[in-house]
Amino acid sequence: MNKIIERKMIVPNMHLLTLEAPDIASKVKPGQFVIVRANDEGERIPLSVADWDEEKGTVTIIFMEVGASTGALACLAAGDSVATCVGPLGNETEIGNFGTVMCVGGCYGIGSLYPVVKALKKAGNRVIMVFEARSNYLIYWVDKYIKLADKIFNVTRDGSLGLKGHISRLPDIINGLPNPPDRVIVNGCTFLMARTSEMTRDPSIPTVVNLNPIMIDGTGMCGVCRVTINGKMKFACVDGPEFSGHEVDWKEFLSRRKAYLEEEVLFFRRSEPKQAVHKEGKCQA
Repeated sequence: MNKIIERKMIVPNMHLLTLEAPDIASKVKPGQFVIVRANDEGERIPLSVADWDEEKGTVTIIFMEVGASTGALACLAAGDSVATCVGPLGNETEIGNFGTVMCVGGCYGIGSLYPVVKALKKAGNRVIMVFEARSNYLIYWVDKYIKLADKIFNVTRDGSLGLKGHISRLPDIINGLPNPPDRVIVNGCTFLMARTSEMTRDPSIPTVVNLNPIMIDGTGMCGVCRVTINGKMKFACVDGPEFSGHEVDWKEFLSRRKAYLEEEVLFFRRSEPKQAVHKEGKCQA
């Protein structure tokens, strides 16, 4: 079991979770993930590591509360423990001096990109950040990124910050630069990653995505996380989680991510009302 040092909602439905995990904190690299289970009967959830402190022996993850399992995580508090935190898993992000790297993040991907951006800057890259959200109040950790990024763009659906629209405005940003980026790294929901990859295909900008399929063991044993990359089957847990966005079979990936939606709905239909849980928002009694 791993003790929770901090759990808080940082923007609506988006939670920061810091766990005591010294073994993981001493080994984890940018782009890797952990598998977390809220309780003994809970689902094993793969979550990217957003930060860590080797000296304190802690790792921090950002997760979105979207269903029963993440809801259980969101109900925990500092001093509680999670049943499982296994890692670090997956391959680390390829870091090199690429030139100009555009990092595109939305929802939990904003947090997941943070260690990647730190490593890119350390390697001498010029980093351009693009945050995408429904509204300005859903963008977080800007204070952290201002210290690292050479330029920051925002795209919001309601136009409350930056360009109005969704990630389809990315060509407007790229075309406004003196030169296109040498590489794009994108992390967030499936739509964000797929659409970004679609828009960088024609200008032939290498684009890296971080896939987050349903996963069980995270070691290549179960095969649940299989994805099709350039026509070949890969396991996101051991072959990824990062792949070229231009080689992902996005239609299949999206279909597999929706495989258990009915079971998720049935859980809520059969669940008994619970007493007070976390106090930040919708679960408050």
